[in-house]
This record gives sequence, C-alpha cells and structure tokens, in this order.
Amino acid sequence: MGMNDMIQFFRQMSGKLGSNIYAGVQGKTNLQNISFLRQIQKEMKENNCLETPLQELNVVVFDLETTGFYPEKGDQIISIGAIRMKGQQILKTETFYSLVNSNIPLSEEISALTKIKEEHLQNAPIASEVLLEFLKFVKNHALVAHHAKHEQSFMQKMTWDLLKTRFEHRIIDTSFLLRLSNPMIQSLPLEDVCLERGIEIINRHHALGDAIMTAHIWAHSLEIAQTMGYKNLREVYEYLARIR
Repeated sequence: MGMNDMIQFFRQMSGKLGSNIYAGVQGKTNLQNISFLRQIQKEMKENNCLETPLQELNVVVFDLETTGFYPEKGDQIISIGAIRMKGQQILKTETFYSLVNSNIPLSEEISALTKIKEEHLQNAPIASEVLLEFLKFVKNHALVAHHAKHEQSFMQKMTWDLLKTRFEHRIIDTSFLLRLSNPMIQSLPLEDVCLERGIEIINRHHALGDAIMTAHIWAHSLEIAQTMGYKNLREVYEYLARIR
C-alpha cells in the first residue's frame, strides 16, 4: 500500500478513530505506517546534524498555530507551515502549509489573531493526514523553530496520540543562536527579533508566514556563527555552554 492509499484510509476512517489511531487498525495499513515511521527514525539516527558543516546543514523551519498553549489540556494544532533550508539558503519553492481539522471551538482571540475561522477548519484535512504529510516533507532533517518548546510540546502530543510513537526529530530553537551576538539576550517575540535584524514582517501569525520569517532569522544567525569561525552546531553548542 502506497502513501496515497494510506492517507485515503485515514480520510475514510476520520470520525471513527479516537486519539489512539492504532486502536483497531490492523493488517497491511498498520504495517505500512510502522515501516514508514521506522525508516524515518533510522535515517534520523544516521543524520548527525551536530557535525554537519553549517553551510551544508539541511533543516526544515516550521511554525504552528494552535487553539491555545497547553496540548495536555486539550489545545490542538490548527495549522502547520514549513520551509526547507540548506545552510543560509532559503529554498523558497520548497514549502509546506496545511490547516488542520479541529473538533473544538476557536476562541475569538485566536480567530482574530490567526485569521482562521471555524468553517476553514471544518473543511481542512484530518490531523493524521496532515501529520503524515508533514513527516514526509520533513524526512530526516532537523527542525528549527522560534520559541521551540511550544512547537515541540504540540508535536510530541500529536504524534503520540495519533501514531502511538514518539516524536524524535531534533528541534533547534533560534533563541540559542541569537546568544552568539548577545550572550545576555532574553527570549524575544518573533516580530521583535525581525525588527532588530531588519527582517520584513509579513503574514504574522500565519504558520507559513512565521516560518519564513524564522528562516530569515536562522540564516542571519548562521552567518554570524560562521563569521565567528564556528564550523558546525556542536562547536556552537559547546561555546554557548561555556558562557552560560
């Protein structure tokens, strides 16, 4: 069974499966799903992004829009946006974006912030379909996000609930690289970092728009790291650990 067949299966089963997508899913589809995830996990172990030269480092920069801040209390992902990069190069044509079907009401605040309405989500793909397509897009590459704990907590919850497996992709927070130019810098909102670095603010609070702005921040930070003589992320991590 191919990926398209697997996605069609999940679409047909939407509404019939609870949070444990493996419950009651047996046979060939289950085996194909497991094989797909194991292959990604194997490739991730072989991909040592800490030792890769910065100019050759492949990452996927991504952002989530969510119904709130607490996945363990029932908040859900409502959109995912991502863009690929190689070193400082932003691959503008290699993007991912999807709304995510949600079964909980959107607050007026979130709807106003993201410009996403409940009717948009009612016609969106189900979460399992979006997650599998996102993993297919990411492959074995490391992920980059601004204030990455938010993205990490939601991806961990979503992956466990839907696929009953751990989300094992490395997520690198842009905040740690910002400390190269200012070791005392505090955590700043995305728009503040963009303003500080002369990055144009476009489509704020749209998952793909935020991912693209974060990609520009990442590119700027890699340029600083290389100017300072660092060859890979391991050297950067070791330096930042010493100045804490």
